[in-house]
Formats: sequence, structure tokens, C-alpha cells
Amino acid sequence: TGRRAAAERAGPGRARVERSGNGKARLSPCSENEELEEIASADLKYLLLPALLGALTLKQVDLSRRLEHLEGARAHFWRFLKLCRSYGLGSFHLPPAGPPGEEDAGSPSPGGPAAAQPSLVAMASSRQAKIERYKQKKELENRLASMRTFVESGQADEDQIREFYILQIQKWINTSLEEIESIDQEVVILRSRGTAKQSSAPPHGTSRQVRAPLKPFILTRDAAQAKVFGAGYPGLPTMTVDDWYEQRRRQGVVSGQSAPQRAPGITDEELQKQQQEKKEEEDDEEALQKARNWDDWKDTHPRGYGNRQNVG
Repeated sequence: TGRRAAAERAGPGRARVERSGNGKARLSPCSENEELEEIASADLKYLLLPALLGALTLKQVDLSRRLEHLEGARAHFWRFLKLCRSYGLGSFHLPPAGPPGEEDAGSPSPGGPAAAQPSLVAMASSRQAKIERYKQKKELENRLASMRTFVESGQADEDQIREFYILQIQKWINTSLEEIESIDQEVVILRSRGTAKQSSAPPHGTSRQVRAPLKPFILTRDAAQAKVFGAGYPGLPTMTVDDWYEQRRRQGVVSGQSAPQRAPGITDEELQKQQQEKKEEEDDEEALQKARNWDDWKDTHPRGYGNRQNVG
């Protein structure tokens, strides 16, 4: 991916910056005890080495060492800001040396959660500082773009070269402040996630208990409403037809005679014939008279009688 390719390109650059920083530290081109005017114009660019090293450290994409990379990059940015503060480059508030919660990560804050939350005044001042840094950053980028051509072509004099590198340092001061603020927020998230994983992990050697499956339940406002209005959707059958018929028989609503049972595979017409034969066998006068009348009518009325031209 693009991030991994950028990290692979940043690896050799980071090594070169580290070698340059170590070499310049041994040669000591500039000291914090000196004034800014005492540093040569050609040596001003070496003040950017900690900031460049922090930016290259942030480009590492190894997630297993993300917290380590963040802490290392923050240390480089803070060292750059401290160096610039000692030389009087820019007016800014130097952030703490370590991320928030590093010293007292295990002890709770004395004021509780409310004390840890920033006040509205602090949030407003932080927002205003971000706006000022953004405006200053755009102004510095425009000035650097106009001077870059003369410096890279070698046409600039020593004063222009010195101004160019001082503008670069001021630009990286704003970048370092923004990166430190972003790193502090990400460090808090990573540490809280690690704490949550440790608390949720079961103790070593203990097996997780198997939970019984949850029984389905009906969501209603209360039990009385469920009894009156129901669950709000068609309920499932709770008894068979035979159970309901038996319940009604015990209540005296229907007679004790059971409904005629139908044998499997018998159609309605065959069932009617069986019932008719059964009634004739029981000498039912009304049924016998009805059957005789039906036979007489069929003798005088052939099949299809009444249809016009025998059309079905």
C-alpha cells in the first residue's frame, strides 16, 4: 500500500538523518550556550535534524510497535522545540517532556473525571492558538516558496540563506507543536485500549464458563398490557384443534358427541355417501324419503338436464 511504500522510503532517510545527527553532535557545530547570531548560516539547517527524525519516525507502519514509535517521535519533536526555545526562535509554549498520563498512569487523578476534562476557557484558547499557527504556517510557506528558487540555484547571499533557514525552523516549530498534540491524543487511545484488553482477558489457567442460551421473551410495556392487547403481532398457536375442542366440551359449550373422524385418503363425496348409508341403515324416515324423492327425480331428469343444448 501507499503507507507501507512511504515507510520503506522513510527507513533509509531516517538512518541518514540519525547518522548526520550523531556526527554533528560529536562535532558540535552549535551549542545551546551560544546565541543565535553566533551560529553560522550554513549550520542553521542542522537544527532541523530532530524534527526531521521525528517526522520520519511517524511514518513507520509497524502496528505492534506503534506506541514505541509515537513516544520516540514525540521525544524528537520535543527536543527540537527545546532547542529552538533556547535560541529564542519563535514564541510558543513548550509542551511537557512526556505524554499525558505517563508519570501517574496507575494512580487516578485527585479531582476525578471532572478535573481531567479541559475547561471551556482552555479549549477556546487552544482553538485560537491553532488558528494563529495555521495563519502563520500559510504565511511561512508563501515566503519559503518565493525564496526557495534563489537559495537552491545559489544566487542568494548569506542574509537570504540565513532568513530561509530561520523560516524553515519556524515552519517546523508549528509542525512539531501540531504533531505533539496529535501524538498525545493517540497515545491516550492506545494505552486505554491496552488497559481494556488486559481487564477483559480471563485469568491464566481458567476456562470460560459456557453460558446457557437465552430464552425468547416478549417486549411489552408491562404484563397487564401484554395480557389485554397482546404482543403486537400474531401469536403462535398454543394448542391443537382437538385440545381446543376438548376444552370447549369440558366447559359445556359443545355436546359430548365428537366430530366425525375422516379416514385418510377419503374425499368429501365418499364421506357424504358413507354418512347417507349410515343414516339409511339407522331407518331415518326423513333421510329415506329424501333419497326416494332424489331417485324419482333422476328417473325423469337425465344427466345434463337444464343446460342449454347440453353445454357445460
